[in-house]
Amino acid sequence: MKIAIVTGASSGLGMAFVRRLDALGGLDEIWGVARRGERLEALAAELRTPMRPLALDLTRLESVETLRVLMREEEPEVAVLVNAAGFGKFGTCADLTLQETCDMIDLNCRAAAALTAAVLPYMGRGSRVLEICSSAAFQPLPGFNVYAATKAFLLRYSRALRWEAAPRGIRVTAVCPGWIRTDFMDVAR
Repeated sequence: MKIAIVTGASSGLGMAFVRRLDALGGLDEIWGVARRGERLEALAAELRTPMRPLALDLTRLESVETLRVLMREEEPEVAVLVNAAGFGKFGTCADLTLQETCDMIDLNCRAAAALTAAVLPYMGRGSRVLEICSSAAFQPLPGFNVYAATKAFLLRYSRALRWEAAPRGIRVTAVCPGWIRTDFMDVAR
């Protein structure tokens, strides 16, 4: 079974990638991962490609383990992994709660790296990993410090992963968009 896995699939770039993968065709199934199950169900209903909605909170390590177990059981061929789940919060380090700080680091860094490590054994020559970084990765941003730092981590992780995965014919891309109109800004404020 040839699949794509897209995190953050319930909105924004994740949803856009799911729709694009559906339009391109060639997949047996898309696994859409996000916290909001009802949005995933609605998205699945509009696609031609079957989508498995996986309502998981990737700030929790057990959610990555749930995906690892599912892959072990199903043994899919993962053609595309898009790590689009992420969030940011405006405010200085002193303004953010400990939970907000930890959740940003957990989702933007740990979850992306852990899920990528879990998926790589199911990828082969011609597969593709897209890590959604940000133009914020290139500069320190007072008042948006933690977010920018997490995206700097993901950018550097992606650049090194590119060289590690290249001998297996797996392409890794760090996608670094600027501001995009999504639900992101509602959460960040």
